[in-house]
Amino acid sequence: MINRIRDIRREKKLTLADVAARCVPPTTAQTIGRLETGTRQLSLTWMNRIAAALGVDPELLVRSDETDQPRFIARLGSEGAEALPSVRDAILPTALAGDGDLVVLAVEAPAGLYRAGDQVWLRQFAVESSAKLLNRDVLVPRSGGRFAFGRLIDREGTRVAILPPDPGQRQIVVDNPAWIAAAEMLVRPL
Repeated sequence: MINRIRDIRREKKLTLADVAARCVPPTTAQTIGRLETGTRQLSLTWMNRIAAALGVDPELLVRSDETDQPRFIARLGSEGAEALPSVRDAILPTALAGDGDLVVLAVEAPAGLYRAGDQVWLRQFAVESSAKLLNRDVLVPRSGGRFAFGRLIDREGTRVAILPPDPGQRQIVVDNPAWIAAAEMLVRPL
């Protein structure tokens, strides 16, 4: 098995000290470095602690030699596409760091800027923290197993107002939703 801690840490632009401080209980950068390089054994306890610090599932920290993992091989800059100094593993969308559960909205018909086949990855938040989500695309549960999706344009008390993505549609007001999920990533097939 190959340890992927360094790849994931670098992909998230974290230092050894950042990961060490995020561990519960905190540890040292030296310990994280030893676990990355394999000079210290990566136990199940350490896998869980480091995975939580990185905001990923523990199984992402290791991979078999035979596993075909998507890899970053090039970058697109102002001068065009160019090779990376070293190939690195791509972190799958399910490994988005942050608090709150991830949910996915499948787009089956075009709506605003969204195309059929798109996947919108959203993170759930408590409604009380929805003020920071103003002017972001959100998914909100409604009664009867329905949902409202669109731009969060207002929040007053327990009510939230959502503007659907298609032009000319009326706002949807949802009173006291169980949660609100903000869009974090768009996955679009080409």
